[in-house]
Amino acid sequence: MTNSRAPVDACFVILTGLSGSGKSQAIHALEDQGYYCVDNLPTTLIPMLAELMAQAGGDRAKVAVVIDVREGKFLSQFPKIFRKLKSDPSIGARLIFLEADDDALLRRFSETRRPHPLAPGRSPREGIQEERQQLEAIRALADEIIDSSDMTVHELRRTFQKLAQGGSHAKLVMMLLSFGFKFGNPSDADLVFDVRFLPNPHFVPALRAHTGRSKAVNDFLNRHEATSTFLEKTEDLLRFLVPQYLTEGKSHLTVAVGCTGGRHRSVAVAEALKRRLQDLGDVRLRVKHRDVGSG
Repeated sequence: MTNSRAPVDACFVILTGLSGSGKSQAIHALEDQGYYCVDNLPTTLIPMLAELMAQAGGDRAKVAVVIDVREGKFLSQFPKIFRKLKSDPSIGARLIFLEADDDALLRRFSETRRPHPLAPGRSPREGIQEERQQLEAIRALADEIIDSSDMTVHELRRTFQKLAQGGSHAKLVMMLLSFGFKFGNPSDADLVFDVRFLPNPHFVPALRAHTGRSKAVNDFLNRHEATSTFLEKTEDLLRFLVPQYLTEGKSHLTVAVGCTGGRHRSVAVAEALKRRLQDLGDVRLRVKHRDVGSG
């Protein structure tokens, strides 16, 4: 991924991502900022449009296109086409990938009553999982990854309006992800910390029904020296690593913290790390608790 976080303005912006992640709202926000927008552009026409945009220059250079799995040749041809566009500085191509967690996507498909494009005759969950796998290689090419799971339509539009206006935006989005090992390791984690060595609140009857966001669970964990020692050492490590990742050009970092069930220790540690790292420059911190509601 590139290190550039220049405003979206005067770039050839390509929006892609998971169905239901908010691509339509994003393209409407860019259109409101004066972009010439094309939805579901055939992959083979992207180079032609990009070349015309570069030749036109000026305000007419503000172009944004949406492309996704609805277009038949997208998965097979897009990576090669995008790499070629990125090699031409006169085009200034940027790829923005929108995603959301499964629960958010399922809720949106339920609310709109639209079928998932990859799930005719099947459940939306099956379509979401298949699409997520198919898009892994394209996600890895993205200059910007935006997780819309917790965003309202209005928040998503404001995010893209700020990008278009050149507003301040973090150079690195750091996701602190809690999870339970018994439900499987997160496939998209860059760093994984195992906190199963900490005392387990699950075996304390008064704490079992709570999560790591509760004061009672945090008080229990903080009574043990291993908790504070781990947090201090992990904070130091992340404070060292983040500037290195920024220099390298990384724009999205997932730090996964795992315990057995993903309800107590990993949740508490992820929340504590977020509090400790709030002052990191050029970083937008997010927390996601993958398995806190799992049985």
